[in-house]
Amino acid sequence: MSTGLTTQEITELTARYTFGTWRFQKDWKPLHIVDADGCWFTDGAGKKYLDFSSQLMCVHLGFKNQAVIQAIVDQARSLPYIAPGFATDVRVELSKLLLEVLPKGLEKFFFTTSGTEANEAAFKIARMYTGKTKIISRYRSYHGSTMGAIAATGDMRRWAMEPAGKIPGVIFAPEVHCYKCPLNHQYPECGIACAEYIGHMIENEGDVAAVLVEPVVGTNGILIPPNEYLPRLREICDKHDVLLIADEVMSGWGRTGKWFAVDHWDVKPDILVTAKGITSAYMPLGLCATSAKIASYFDDHYFSHGHTYEAHPMTLAPAVAAINEFKRLNLIGRSRDMGNYLGEKLLQLKARHPSVGDVRGLGLFWAVDLVRDQKTKQPFNTKADKISGVPTLVEKIAAQMMNNGVFIQAWISHFIIAPALIISQEEIDLGVKALDEALSIADAELANH
Repeated sequence: MSTGLTTQEITELTARYTFGTWRFQKDWKPLHIVDADGCWFTDGAGKKYLDFSSQLMCVHLGFKNQAVIQAIVDQARSLPYIAPGFATDVRVELSKLLLEVLPKGLEKFFFTTSGTEANEAAFKIARMYTGKTKIISRYRSYHGSTMGAIAATGDMRRWAMEPAGKIPGVIFAPEVHCYKCPLNHQYPECGIACAEYIGHMIENEGDVAAVLVEPVVGTNGILIPPNEYLPRLREICDKHDVLLIADEVMSGWGRTGKWFAVDHWDVKPDILVTAKGITSAYMPLGLCATSAKIASYFDDHYFSHGHTYEAHPMTLAPAVAAINEFKRLNLIGRSRDMGNYLGEKLLQLKARHPSVGDVRGLGLFWAVDLVRDQKTKQPFNTKADKISGVPTLVEKIAAQMMNNGVFIQAWISHFIIAPALIISQEEIDLGVKALDEALSIADAELANH
């Protein structure tokens, strides 16, 4: 669809009439994008960019997967919408596929249009089912932008909503982050103190309905837990009759080299929420999946939740196609194999650049942490810098990479590298090379201090 406007006009009018999220609005000049294919997107001037983070870590199949596109077209022609109180072929077809790929025991589904809404559903279900109110989240976490989800978000994106953002009943635990432990412990001598602390919280808080975790933390740094962490957390929740909610909005759908991140540790949550890669972001779909035990509670108790766009046929059809494409292309295994290749390349950067403090990841889900000092692990920027408008070093580096034709997500003091699962070795080499060259900006910053 052409508007007849110039690229400059599209950029100016976008900034004038719409909000740019999580940013200051002054001087926002969004890049005009006109096309995308595979792992690349193209701006209005015809310049192509390698997408090294699959946009918001969501375009798992790359752009223009024809099977997913065709599913959207076919569904639009047959049944573009029907209210969620009706049954549809596509709703059953997707449900049957989900039973195959989700962790065993998750057997009842509520379909939303975002990960945020899926988390909101999980909170309500947990509170209705248990009759308890409190939810334990963790500080380095992001669970969505609506009132309940932002209240359960541990990072500074919650701050703007306070005190309203502090909905009664949400409390925060320390994250699992062995590179920079919030409890100043060392693994493995710590005895997984960050998990044990959650048990301590449950015992002393009372009335805890659920513990909410990203099994592999996303935006806040791709934090990989030690092997003992999630199994121990599962034991703690079972001991105290508390539900375990896994937020796999970002870590699901092959991103970590398994269908879902919890599969790495064979942990089965009571509730799993996901979105993003479920349709490769071609349509907005979120999922809240619960155990059969939780589901059976509502046979005789009122299920007090719902949306106009719940189980929207146009969102379900591309999910069916996407799951079949994950299988056909063996993208779960490919994520694991290509992730190993990517990880080796990124670890080489740490050896070459004194500004790189840590490199960590799983599958095609990696972070590169920048520090002023590798021994003290002091970051270049802080959360306060981000919300006060101080230009961060990672944003400067990301801008340089864009100039060189590679798009990467930067957050406070680290990069999130999560390309489409179809990425090739040659494209990985190109992306890592661009990062390698741009890290000279950070190394120079060290040399000047």
